[in-house]
Amino acid sequence: MIDPIYLDHNATTPLLPEVVDAMLPYLRTHFGNPSSGHVYGCRAREAVEGARAKVAALIGAEPSETVFTSGGTEANNLAIRGTARSRPDRKHVVTSVIEHPATANPCRLLERCGFDVTWLEVDGAGRVRAGDVCQALTERTALVTIMHANNETGTLQPIADIASAVREVGALLHTDAAQSVGKVAVRVDELNVDLLSIAGHKLYAPKGVGALYVRSGVVLEPVLRGAGHERGLRPGTENVASIVGLGAACEIAAASLAVESARVRALRDELWSLLQVQIPELALNGHETLRLPNTLNVRFPGARGSAVLAAAPGLAASTGSACHEGGESASAVLLAMGLAADAALGSVRLSLGRATTEEDVRRAAELLVSAWKTLR
Repeated sequence: MIDPIYLDHNATTPLLPEVVDAMLPYLRTHFGNPSSGHVYGCRAREAVEGARAKVAALIGAEPSETVFTSGGTEANNLAIRGTARSRPDRKHVVTSVIEHPATANPCRLLERCGFDVTWLEVDGAGRVRAGDVCQALTERTALVTIMHANNETGTLQPIADIASAVREVGALLHTDAAQSVGKVAVRVDELNVDLLSIAGHKLYAPKGVGALYVRSGVVLEPVLRGAGHERGLRPGTENVASIVGLGAACEIAAASLAVESARVRALRDELWSLLQVQIPELALNGHETLRLPNTLNVRFPGARGSAVLAAAPGLAASTGSACHEGGESASAVLLAMGLAADAALGSVRLSLGRATTEEDVRRAAELLVSAWKTLR
């Protein structure tokens, strides 16, 4: 059986062979605990610190500002809940209605703990309005947390545009950059953020590893309690092999970012053109230009996205809808952008990656068009 064409890289990415090669010695031979003082521990510690430098270099940070976590979800929790716990005199958080559950649910937890949370709406392209952020800020605001790129539409948010206003009221600025790191240039100094989350499996590193950028001088209260690993912010013996894998993936991304971004953008645009020719009523969800170069979210006229994908078994992609016992519910992100439920249910996310070829794009377009036509 031939594997389907994989266009779901915003869900997860395969490990790059170079990443596997970098990890193997720390799975087979170099088993030491990085906290141990002997040679085995020193080897592990050197590997962790080498990876830390590579992760930091990709986002323009200092290695000392990079904290390893178990992934993007833990990084977001540490940023959001850690800020809230460290600033008990400030009981207000600003976020958006299109955040990933890894951000939205920690914010809902804060609401249950007595915090006021402002949930900002987005425009028709899925972007937060910078002016709305500024209007929401008060002297009680502890944190503003807005994702850098949306996982469904790829739309990029105006993080740098809101940074100065956040600073003026003494709040911290966090962005979940799980989807953007490794796909577009992400520099913490240009974004002017205090906290930034990274998820390894979104950029060809293993699942179960991530990082949080914590700007020098920012104080967080740890969410987990234990020993003093990771500057006391993330207790627990480090996952050395996966951390090494994350470092290798970041090094590869840094070396090829401009070329790979341009290549995958050209393929994405070709896919869009091929689909439009055959389905003129096809519509784009998200911003036309301010989005990730690999992401194409489209809505099919007169058919549900889940049905289109079911009729195209040779393609692996996703919808933003949620399936449950009572049926299928539309993507909350697309509904927040103003789409009607039927239009949102007709949507499919196609996210390309490093292994995507021109032939993959051509064949994917054929499969999607054929599937849609069978449902008409």
